[in-house]
Amino acid sequence: MSTTVKITAAEVNKLRQATGAGMMDCKKALVEAEGDFDKAIEVLRKKGQKVAEKRADRDSSEGAAVSKINADQTEGVAIVLGCETDFVGKNENFLALANQLADIALNCDSKDAFLAADFDGMTVAEKLTEQTGVIGEKLDITGFEKLQAAFVGTYVHINKIAALVGLSAKVDNAEVLVKDVAMQVASMGATTLSYKDFDPAFVASETEARIAVIEKDNIELGRLGKTLKNVPQYISMSQLSDEVLAQAEEAAKAELKAEGKPEQIWDRILPGKMERFISDNTTLDKEKCLLDQNFIKDEKSTVAKYVASYGEVEITGFKRVSVG
Repeated sequence: MSTTVKITAAEVNKLRQATGAGMMDCKKALVEAEGDFDKAIEVLRKKGQKVAEKRADRDSSEGAAVSKINADQTEGVAIVLGCETDFVGKNENFLALANQLADIALNCDSKDAFLAADFDGMTVAEKLTEQTGVIGEKLDITGFEKLQAAFVGTYVHINKIAALVGLSAKVDNAEVLVKDVAMQVASMGATTLSYKDFDPAFVASETEARIAVIEKDNIELGRLGKTLKNVPQYISMSQLSDEVLAQAEEAAKAELKAEGKPEQIWDRILPGKMERFISDNTTLDKEKCLLDQNFIKDEKSTVAKYVASYGEVEITGFKRVSVG
């Protein structure tokens, strides 16, 4: 390698713009490559590979979550570009890279296809390796989700959580509806659209686990002479069969009779009692099911009721990625 090769500031700046590397790194790479631009990129890439190998076991739990929606709003992608520190995750250049990557991800059907996609003459995976050398931290795609629907919208919370929501149709003010629901997804972390999507074994396991926790708490509460917690028999609407609801209604009627309430007014009281019974026995749904959650902008309503206020439209799906 020649030690007398002259490198101009313009050449250094060109390499910096192409790779994002620092001025000194670019100058060293150009000197090593004897002024050859393509070889200089390869020098930086090899440096990135060495850094990536050394940092392979590092935790890339920080970073940035970003999303992109296509022009006709029928498809969206949400990704997380992971790094090692929050300082890097908030860096302007890092966020710009994350958004460039999301633009590419929008045209890919899977994470594997995305990593193999072209990024200025190299694959996305190679670009991540290169940037690992540039930034000095392990970079990785730690989240990748795609969503297609008649209308897709998104919400990103301070580049830490990105949510996508799909509608069955583009109704009036669909942009408001889809953003509000995406905000719900980002905030409340639903895992399913409805209790109808629950696996029975999952519900049974959750019921058993919650009862065990409450019974353990009640032992301590009893020792302290405090009021014991109610031990639930059910925790999801998926458990409330017609037979269970009929039994609950009969129990409510028995209560009213014992209270001496006139039978002619039972019809006015029973709906409220049944609503409370269902509410008390669907805690899992409120935590995990998007449509059954209390709406964050109106705690007296549910997401399902909010969506219904927009007319003939349904939520067809949602996706969520988060940093960490």
